[in-house]
Amino acid sequence: MTPYELFEFAYKIRSGKEGPEVHERIELVLSKLGLNQCKNTIIGGWLKRGISGGERKRVSIGYEIITNPALLLLDEPTSGLDSSTALRIIRLLRQEASRGVSVLATIHCPSALILSCFDRVILLSEGYTIYNGPPSEVAAFYKPFGLNMPKFCNPADKLSMIASVPFKAIREGTNIIDIA
Repeated sequence: MTPYELFEFAYKIRSGKEGPEVHERIELVLSKLGLNQCKNTIIGGWLKRGISGGERKRVSIGYEIITNPALLLLDEPTSGLDSSTALRIIRLLRQEASRGVSVLATIHCPSALILSCFDRVILLSEGYTIYNGPPSEVAAFYKPFGLNMPKFCNPADKLSMIASVPFKAIREGTNIIDIA
């Protein structure tokens, strides 16, 4: 299948709708994801070469958003993408959220710009929540623990360092300043 054919199939099977609105929605999603240049190229796979890995990632996101879902769960939607494409995807997800779609995504090591696009960050360490709030408040939250954010540090990098500390050490009062 091509991205266009896949989106058409997904839209029709999920919504049961036919007609010009189907094609309008497909064209809109293809445009938002920057897939117009490959919309008629076979997706491919292990046995047959097709679109690139980044395009395939965007097609999988398009497959999920084609029918305007109420909830969108994404696992690593930016992995394998260059920084500008990753930012484009996150901005698209932000637009979906502003339309009322609940978007939940796992992201490992986002850029500072991507991190700032999120309304809420939940940081986990060994299954425990060690931060839950807006990305803009991360530095203020950790300051009382002696974890100051260096001037030119990506807050996401600092969060990754903090999350790498074993939760047991944090709970037992180990000096996390030395660790993170």
